[in-house]
Amino acid sequence: MPVRVLLVDDEPLVRAGLRAVLEAQPDIEVVGEAADGAAVIPLVRQTRPDVVAMDVRMPLLDGIEATRALLRTVADPPKILVVTTFENDEYVYEALRAGADGFLLKRARPAEIVHAVRLIAEGDSLLFPASVRQLAAEYGDDGGNRAARAELERARLTEREGEVLRLMARGLSNAEIAARLVVGTETVKSHVSAVLAKLGARDRTQAVIKAYESGFVAPA
Repeated sequence: MPVRVLLVDDEPLVRAGLRAVLEAQPDIEVVGEAADGAAVIPLVRQTRPDVVAMDVRMPLLDGIEATRALLRTVADPPKILVVTTFENDEYVYEALRAGADGFLLKRARPAEIVHAVRLIAEGDSLLFPASVRQLAAEYGDDGGNRAARAELERARLTEREGEVLRLMARGLSNAEIAARLVVGTETVKSHVSAVLAKLGARDRTQAVIKAYESGFVAPA
C-alpha cells in the first residue's frame, strides 16, 4: 500500500512542488491539500492520510495548534511532518513538543523530501536527530523541567530500556540498536514499545524530547 500524504501549506507553489516530488514515487500518494491548519481535521477524517506534511506558520491556524488539535480530536491520528523555512526555529521545537513526528526544510532536495516522508511513515527511526538535539539544547529546558524529571522517574525504566532510549536519541534505527546491543530486532521493538508506554509518548520523537527535557539525555 502506498504512503498516503496530505499537504498543508498556505503557499500554492510549495504544495505544488511537494506534490510533484512525492507523486513521482510509486509508493507515495498525495490524497489532498489544504491552505491552512484550520482545514486539517475535516480533511484528515475524509482522506485518512498516513502522513500530514504541514507548514509550521500559517495565517489562521498554525502548524503547532493544528498538531495539538489533530492529536486531541482524531482517533488513531496520522504522523505529522512539519515543513519549515528555518531549521533552527523555536516554532519547530514547539511543534515537536506538541506532537509532531519530525520536520523538513522547504529547501530540502527531492530525495530528502521522499526520505523524510518514508521515514516518518515507518516510525522506526528519528528524523534529523542532530537537528532535534540542537533544538532541544537551544529551546528546551536543558534538564531543568521538574515535571519532565518527575515523569521520567515515575516511568522506572529498566537499565536496558534507558540504554535503548539513549540510542534512540542518537537517531539509531531498531536494526542499528539491535546490532549495537547484540540482540534481535524484535527484542529492540519490545524495548522501544515499553519505553514509549512508560513515558506516555506517542512516538520516538516525543520520547526523545522528554529524555532531553528531563536531563536523562544531555542535548549538548
